[in-house]
Amino acid sequence: MRLRPFVLLGSALLAATSAVAGCGGDSGSGGDAAFDPKTCRGGTLTVLNQGGLGKFDPATLYTSGGGALPSLVYRTLTTRKRVPGQDGTKPAPDLATDLGTPGDNARTWKYTLRDGLKFEDGTPITSKDVKYGIERSFSPDLPGGAPYLHDWLVDGTGYKGPYKGGDLKSIETPDDKTIIFRLRAPHGDFPYLATATQFAPVPKAKDTGVRYQNAPVSSGPYRVEKYEVGKKLVLVRNPSWSRAVDDQRLACPDRIEVTSGLDATVINQRLAGGTGADAKAITTDTSVGPEQLARIGGDPNLAKRVARGVFGETKYLAFDTTKKPFNDPRVRQAVAYAVNRQSVVNAIGGSELASPATTFLPDGKAFGQQPYDYFPAGATGNPAKAKELLAQAGYGNGLTVELAYPNADTDGIGPKVAPAIQDALKQAGITVKPKSFSDDDYRDISGKPATQPALSLQTWGADWPAGGPFLIPIFDGRQILTSGGNFNLAQLNDPAVNSEIDRINTITDPAQAAPRWGALDAAIGRQALVVPLYHPKTVALFGKGVKNTYVDEWRGWYDVSSVSVK
Repeated sequence: MRLRPFVLLGSALLAATSAVAGCGGDSGSGGDAAFDPKTCRGGTLTVLNQGGLGKFDPATLYTSGGGALPSLVYRTLTTRKRVPGQDGTKPAPDLATDLGTPGDNARTWKYTLRDGLKFEDGTPITSKDVKYGIERSFSPDLPGGAPYLHDWLVDGTGYKGPYKGGDLKSIETPDDKTIIFRLRAPHGDFPYLATATQFAPVPKAKDTGVRYQNAPVSSGPYRVEKYEVGKKLVLVRNPSWSRAVDDQRLACPDRIEVTSGLDATVINQRLAGGTGADAKAITTDTSVGPEQLARIGGDPNLAKRVARGVFGETKYLAFDTTKKPFNDPRVRQAVAYAVNRQSVVNAIGGSELASPATTFLPDGKAFGQQPYDYFPAGATGNPAKAKELLAQAGYGNGLTVELAYPNADTDGIGPKVAPAIQDALKQAGITVKPKSFSDDDYRDISGKPATQPALSLQTWGADWPAGGPFLIPIFDGRQILTSGGNFNLAQLNDPAVNSEIDRINTITDPAQAAPRWGALDAAIGRQALVVPLYHPKTVALFGKGVKNTYVDEWRGWYDVSSVSVK
């Protein structure tokens, strides 16, 4: 799902000897000397963030792809490949020796653990520790993690975790190195899911339930020295970790100090100033704003300290197609024709921070996007065509609708974007009455079909870079949840769409699955169930003493596991 706010802390080297090629050399590197992974160790890295640090238990974290900070403490069966560019959208083995062996038409997945794996106290990591870590993520006492395993595993729906539910038999550990998962249906994307923090091993003897996040047991290159919920996280080296048993993380700094709850403007000012500890600082959740972009354009030295990239995310207008007037596809099409995408892009900071979108799937080979624009609005909207369709639908004199949106601009779908939509639709004869909600209320109200708005601004991002996690929650009719947590806002339940999703899920080769997801997106797009608006871009500052700050294409942020400080 990776809506940005759900990823609470942000989120490959084939061997240490090949790391120079893998890390992109001078791509986004700060400092005068070239980055050398063999000599990158030492120093303290400072991380300045707005959000995050609400939870640091692997069961409750909503992170995939190894995340930004959690993957420094929690290793998982697989992780994202730690390289820049399109190769960085692929999974890689982590605790496991490979990406898993599928069986029974992708209904079973078998993994073998590497040799030499240890927790921070030196005890060996076994398959039973991985199984237990997953089981505890089902506990009602530890909510918030990715929901996929509840749906995918046999008997997962009713399982309540090891504290009250005992053993989950669909996860088998025949020996200390082997773990087997039995799924209710085929899922070719399982190697991507196995990057989620729920797959981190947890020693049962050290599990303290809801207090585990205060002193978690590390399987990664760093251990937690200090943790203050919502405020502070300090990581120091795990003495039981080495690059010999982890070929995906360089772990250059000796110490990482994370401060959360800062204002975005303050973060960018501190990174731009770069004095004291801020010279060796980054952020894992704050892109620059228009004011910083202007300064960057006039300061060549500051421009050298900018990392740019993209994350698979789409900002869009969502319709409830069960409510008037949006039960009429002509009205939905009219809105699609009327939108002024350029004004939306301008509202959030311009083309350096966003690109206009006409497809639900974002750009990128990994998603399988097939370009389409069935209701071409051009750059600035087509109000004449919109009025024509409204007249056909019986609204020749126009109509009035409410537009719901969150009252903060954190997700790029708030008070800056809503007026741009309001102005564009006005040109087509649609009067928009804006209605804002707090972030928490907005998610709750939007997530219940009984209370969801007929028209709303929404955002969706991928838990992993593939078409499945983009299209399934939004368009699979079997994913509609009436009690809450629903993301299929169109309430589409099309047997043809559901069946094609099932067929694609049997494909275990991402290169074969991607074009099928792209074709499905293109087919769904004809129904005008959503109006894509824009895909965001990452433009992030880093301190003058930071090196190797490429933005990976899985999460759209720095790979903290490869960053170093001078």
